[in-house]
Amino acid sequence: MIKKWRFTYLAFFALVLLSGCSEYQKVLKDSDVKKKYDMAEKLYNDGDYKRAIRIYEQIVPQYVGKPQGERLQFFYADSYYQSEDYYLAAYQFERFTKSYPRSDKAEEAAFMGAKSQYLTSPRYSLEQGETQKAIDRLQVFINTHSESEYLTEANKMMEDLRGKLEKKAFEIAKQYNRISDYNASIKSFEIFFENFPGSLYKEDAMFYDYLAHYNLAINSVYNKKKERIENAKQAYNALKSEYPESQYISRSDKMNSDLDRAAKELEELLEKYTVNN
Repeated sequence: MIKKWRFTYLAFFALVLLSGCSEYQKVLKDSDVKKKYDMAEKLYNDGDYKRAIRIYEQIVPQYVGKPQGERLQFFYADSYYQSEDYYLAAYQFERFTKSYPRSDKAEEAAFMGAKSQYLTSPRYSLEQGETQKAIDRLQVFINTHSESEYLTEANKMMEDLRGKLEKKAFEIAKQYNRISDYNASIKSFEIFFENFPGSLYKEDAMFYDYLAHYNLAINSVYNKKKERIENAKQAYNALKSEYPESQYISRSDKMNSDLDRAAKELEELLEKYTVNN
């Protein structure tokens, strides 16, 4: 009996589903714009955003300049957002703000467009073009909506995005050191300190900057060794001054002893050369 009831229920459910699909397909092909409008509204309210999008694609252009156009354009953009298609959501929300700058929804649309752009940002290890676009868009929102209810969330997203760029810059500078491109590492850390003076990674960055200077000095050609040793010792002193209790201090002190020894050997070599000539 239970199995029979279950079969009947499933059959009824399938019938309802097929009926709904049939109605949707019929409206999708129908030339009646009002029917499409009503169907899109129903699908949106039911959370069936992907099917709603297909109808919005057909009718939004037909309502441009009409009273319903503003409402449709916003729901169209939001349907992309709810479907997690953030690239198109960002684009459609931007279209809305340009088409309806005086709308009651203009501020929300500007924020949602910036948030959609934020959600396209990849993890820090990947190329960060989309992250920079999101930062630019959020900055525009923050500048133009300084009293917005969305300001706290916008600032939090901005902080997160800048954190990605900071982490990316730090890891790139470290990577140059790993592959023994010490000049590139030093230059990258120089830019890093300029761009992120209060970085969470500052202690680590100062040590790896020192490490790059150290490796460059120790492996240097004769005629550049003295200057590079001096530069490395400056990096060491800067680290020790900024972080006297640094987790890297023991290793840094040993490296500094190596530099002192290399400087002494260089001085002795220079004296020997002077005497022989």
